[in-house]
Amino acid sequence: MNRNTIYESDIEEASLNWLADLGYTVLHGPDIAPDTPDAERSSYSQVILTRRLQDAVANLNPNIPTDAQQEAIRKILNPDSHTLVQNNRTFHQMLIAGIEVEYRQLDGTIRSARVRFVDFDTPENNDWLAVNQFTVVEKRDRRPDIVLFLNGLPLVVIELKNPTDQKAPVLKAFRQIQTYKQEIPTLFTYNESIVISDGSEARIGSLTADKEWFLPWRTIEGEDEAPSTELELDVLIRGAFEKQRFLNYLKHFIVFEETESGTVTKKIAGYHQFHAVKTAVDTTVQASSLEGDKQCGVVWHTQGSGKSLTIKSHLVARSLLRFKSFFLKVKKRAFRNCLIVETSCLLRLST
Repeated sequence: MNRNTIYESDIEEASLNWLADLGYTVLHGPDIAPDTPDAERSSYSQVILTRRLQDAVANLNPNIPTDAQQEAIRKILNPDSHTLVQNNRTFHQMLIAGIEVEYRQLDGTIRSARVRFVDFDTPENNDWLAVNQFTVVEKRDRRPDIVLFLNGLPLVVIELKNPTDQKAPVLKAFRQIQTYKQEIPTLFTYNESIVISDGSEARIGSLTADKEWFLPWRTIEGEDEAPSTELELDVLIRGAFEKQRFLNYLKHFIVFEETESGTVTKKIAGYHQFHAVKTAVDTTVQASSLEGDKQCGVVWHTQGSGKSLTIKSHLVARSLLRFKSFFLKVKKRAFRNCLIVETSCLLRLST
């Protein structure tokens, strides 16, 4: 990319085209703004596209009465904590596990059920939307460059900066995100990941991540790292936000940690952790089968690349839940020959 001939609007347009290629519907923010014929919200203070959320909940929970569905939606719309991070943590739990509701059946008995907000198994059962120039008015009037919605929920914010600016445009994008969190915090109540980029350089991070923990995403399918000639933002979008990968990422690769003092940190897996755990799980299941060789392989990490997070049970075990019924039979021998080590080599998994 020639930095002297590319502008922020070009990067935005290219990003929307990449998302469209992935199957996202793309809309221009002003076209669906309040007080327009195609308005999708009644005021600029609303950050959830309620009609899309209601339609998705109805489609995903056809056997649950509408009143019970609405009760679950109200809990999503009305966070009850005074802190952004705690509200985000609560929302993430509801997104992944759903919300339990009770309703009265025709025979008068009370039944409980869990309202789902996302179909994690079938991507096309969900509503995928990318909106550019999405204005939010809260403490100030702000307009993030691109917001990705899943079933009407604003899960991803992408902030872009002009690559012709020689004064660290990606750092400026990070600082802009910090401003957004202060001035339009409601948008970030529902955030699962944040992308900052000047087109050629791109980083992904969590709600609580410092700038050093906004990291590149260097592969699309996970087999090999993308060539250096490919734009980092293109690789990140196609690698992290392909529908099935993103659903898997949401469900299994986002965690919250709380210190003894009560400080909550949100951590999201890097590309190497995401693909290493996925490959390790697949290899473990195969190796532990009756026909398997019981050799799960070795995962190599560079120093400081997050091996502790990779091996923590709340990452590996979450992925293994996909194979729960099988894994219970083999768990005593499944990891006998698995090893995660730290080395100066690049990450690799060997079987």
